[in-house]
Amino acid sequence: MFTEKTVQELAQVLGEKLTQAELVVATAESCTGGGVAYAITEISGSSLWFDRSFVTYSNAAKIEMIDVAASIIKEFGAVSEQVAEQMAIGAVKNSDADIAVAISGIAGPEGGTIDKPVGTVCISWYNAHSHSKTASYLFVGDRSDVRTQAIRLALLGLIEII
Repeated sequence: MFTEKTVQELAQVLGEKLTQAELVVATAESCTGGGVAYAITEISGSSLWFDRSFVTYSNAAKIEMIDVAASIIKEFGAVSEQVAEQMAIGAVKNSDADIAVAISGIAGPEGGTIDKPVGTVCISWYNAHSHSKTASYLFVGDRSDVRTQAIRLALLGLIEII
């Protein structure tokens, strides 16, 4: 599906754009488990434009580390646009970053429901100086495929909101 080179190329472009714009990025990841941060830190010199990553796999981590409201998780579920948006905002608020991406999803093979099947991923991109975007996606494939597609889309979205 997507090769590591494609993800690495996107991370390289992201770094160039962040450097030009003099912006710094952070990530808040659940189902990707730090995959976006890994892709970013594969790029030499990324410490100039990447501040930190929050791997908030549990609900408690989302609440404690990046200020997601427990009431929002309870009302909409951890895999929701509302939670992803709060994750992205919280990543910027709790870091030295200007922009962030947040990902929460169901990579599978278990955990899906009729309303949120395996492959459901919510991604939010937040730019403290500009516009933001949050959307839900339904990726296909196995756990690795879903995670790779989410990582690739997260990088693309970061490039777009700079």
